[in-house]
Amino acid sequence: MKNVIIKDENILGGEPVFRGTRVPFKILIDYLEGGDTLDQFLEQYPSVSRELAIGAIEEARFSLVSQLK
Repeated sequence: MKNVIIKDENILGGEPVFRGTRVPFKILIDYLEGGDTLDQFLEQYPSVSRELAIGAIEEARFSLVSQLK
């Protein structure tokens, strides 16, 4: 499976974004940290599908856990 979070110097200066969009992954984290729901985030960023958002969270979790080992 392709990564759902990508970094490309030609897209927002290399900030991690959802694949196929220009939406930074950090915005989803900011929403969740602020107490908003995934649905609220998806309403504001319709170019990000629910599957893409959930995949990005799982990818970030896997990345973090693998660094802890």
